[in-house]
Amino acid sequence: MGWWEITADTLAAGRFALSPLAETTAALKTLHRGTAAHPGERAWLDAHLPAYRARLAADPPTALLVRCALRPTWNATFLTPAPTGDADQDFPAELARVRDTPPATARADLVEALAGTPLPAALRHRADLPERAAALLDWVWRRTVLPDWPHRRRVLEADVLARTARLGSGGWVAALDGMRPGLRWLGANRLQISAHDHPARQLGGARLLFVPVTPQQSWLSWNTDGRTPPRSAVVYPCSGALAEPDRPPVPGALTALLGGGRAAVLVLLGAPKSTTQLVALTGQGLGSVGRHLQVLRDAGLIARRRAGRSVLYRRTDVGEAVVRAVTAGPEPSGPPSPTPTCGRSTRSR
Repeated sequence: MGWWEITADTLAAGRFALSPLAETTAALKTLHRGTAAHPGERAWLDAHLPAYRARLAADPPTALLVRCALRPTWNATFLTPAPTGDADQDFPAELARVRDTPPATARADLVEALAGTPLPAALRHRADLPERAAALLDWVWRRTVLPDWPHRRRVLEADVLARTARLGSGGWVAALDGMRPGLRWLGANRLQISAHDHPARQLGGARLLFVPVTPQQSWLSWNTDGRTPPRSAVVYPCSGALAEPDRPPVPGALTALLGGGRAAVLVLLGAPKSTTQLVALTGQGLGSVGRHLQVLRDAGLIARRRAGRSVLYRRTDVGEAVVRAVTAGPEPSGPPSPTPTCGRSTRSR
């Protein structure tokens, strides 16, 4: 069991942060794995995996670097630096930290990731490993993440809002619940970070960050350059309800009845969601979602309740009935049914 020793001050100062580089690294890990965690991720892989494999086939040194750097239970540290946590952190600035890694450090990190397996001869004396890693991450960012980064960011922000609400109502124990396998608060200043037998780390004085990503990937990271304040981060997949893009379609009949935007909100409220989560999932503006929620409440189709500092909305029984009715579709047309006899219909099915 791996755990981090965390002082009360470090935990109290812990915060959630977004990282374009972490999102890109999660996308790279998904491409490297080549298998999908859900249908939406399968569609994403179908769109990008062929080009990724062609990119590596044309660049054997980088392909070998990735195979050594991304291991089942360990990532090469230089490839996954802990974010700074700054609100204005952008991808080029984060990527520069990978590119600026000393070549000797990159090779040492690869040896550590290989856990006793010798570094392949083709990589032992290369001085361009950090540059190759940065170039691949930049390719993944531009080709697979940047085109829909605004939507991804809204999804990540919605997850942070939900976790923050749980933190306010139940403390860190509630906020960490279900974040990643093996992660839980043990008490006595100890945070279990993995079920694997990793060495314990003391985080006294370090900045503790929790970083959501939309792909179903998770890892731990820390900075080792000595040039910036010490940081450690838990990168975790945001909640499936947010990350999963393969949502039920909005029935056409419901769109005709309520309008497209309002119908989309109603369909999503089969489970409780906040306004910010609905903004992330629908791509509509905050004002539009707020107006839709008010109209749906006035019509008795949804209700709201407070959960900590958040307000959550969910369909009422009436709303459920409306969605079920339009999803089931109209009854088959045909001649009127005969009058039932003995309490049973003689109409065939």
